[in-house]
Amino acid sequence: MQPIRFAILGFGYHAAFRLVPSFRNCRHASLVGFHRRDPAKAARDAEKHNIRAFASAEALCASDEVDAILITSPDALHLADAQLAFAHKKPVLCEKPLAATADQADAMLAAAKASGQLFGVAHHYRWAHAVQQIKARVAAGEIGDVRTAHAEFNYAAQFSRRPWITDPTLAAGGPIGDVGVHCIDTLRFILDNTCAKTVSTIATQDAHSGAVEASASMQFEFANNVLASVNVSARAQYRTQIEIVGADGVLVAENGMTVDHPVEIVLRRKGVHVNTNTVDNADAYTRMIDNFAQALHGEEQFLGPGSEGVHNQHILEAAYRSWQSGKRESVRPS
Repeated sequence: MQPIRFAILGFGYHAAFRLVPSFRNCRHASLVGFHRRDPAKAARDAEKHNIRAFASAEALCASDEVDAILITSPDALHLADAQLAFAHKKPVLCEKPLAATADQADAMLAAAKASGQLFGVAHHYRWAHAVQQIKARVAAGEIGDVRTAHAEFNYAAQFSRRPWITDPTLAAGGPIGDVGVHCIDTLRFILDNTCAKTVSTIATQDAHSGAVEASASMQFEFANNVLASVNVSARAQYRTQIEIVGADGVLVAENGMTVDHPVEIVLRRKGVHVNTNTVDNADAYTRMIDNFAQALHGEEQFLGPGSEGVHNQHILEAAYRSWQSGKRESVRPS
C-alpha cells in the first residue's frame, strides 16, 4: 500500500525541528510539501529540507498530490486552516491545543463531521512508550484502584523560538494552553480517556508573560472519582513528571513526557522500590504519524481522535475561567 502523502500547513520551528526528522522514519507516511506564510522563509525551508513549498494554503489543500494535512500554525489560525482542508475533503491532523477557544474547537469538529474526513489531534505523548506502558500497567491493576494523579511540565519560554506563544491574539494562553494541555491529555489517556468535571486554577504573571500566565497550578475532579493536579511553568528549567497513585502502589516517571532521552518508570509499594523499567519515547512523533496514515488505510484506529482534543479545549477554557473568577469551575460538556 502506498504511503499517505502529508503536507504541513503553518510550517515553523516545531515542524522543522520535530516533524521533518520524524517523517524520515515513517513506514506508512511521507512528507511531500508545506506552506509557510512568509515567502522568503518558505523558499529557504524548501531548499534546506528538499520539499515543495506551496504558494498558498489553498493550493496545498487543493493539490491532488496531498492526501492528508498536518496543521502546525499558531493556535488561533487552526480553525481557518482546518476548515479549508476539510472543504477540500482532506483529513486533518492538528497540533495541540486544537484552537484558541472551545467554540473554535467545536467548529473544527463540526467541519470534520460535515466533510466525513478523519480528524485527529497531535497529542504525541499518546504514542510515547512511557505513557503507553503506564496506561497498560494501571489497566492491569498493578497499583490497584487509582486515587490521585499528577503531571508537571516546566520549560523556559522566554528562550523559545516560537515568539507567538505569549501573544494572546495567536496563542490559546501561556503554559496552561501550551504544555498544560499535554499534561491534561496524558493523564486522561492513562485513565482511559476519562472526562474532567471541574477545575480550580491559580496562576502568576510576570514582565515576560504579558497578557498570558507565566506559571500555574490546576486541580481537577475527573469523572471516575480520581483527583488530579497539573503544575506548569514557563519560567523554569525543563522538567516533566507523571505520577499515578493507586490503592496498592504508585507509578512515577521522572521526565516521562520527553522524547529526547530515556525515561525510567518506577513502581513503589508502601514506600519501597519494587522495580524500574527504562523506555525511550524518541519515536513518538513517527508512531503518531504512521498511526494516522494506517487509520486512513483502515488498518488501525487513531489513538488521538479530534473529539478528545475538543474536550481538552473545554477543560482549558474552564481552567482559564477559574483563574479569572477565583472559583472552581465546571467543564462544559463537549
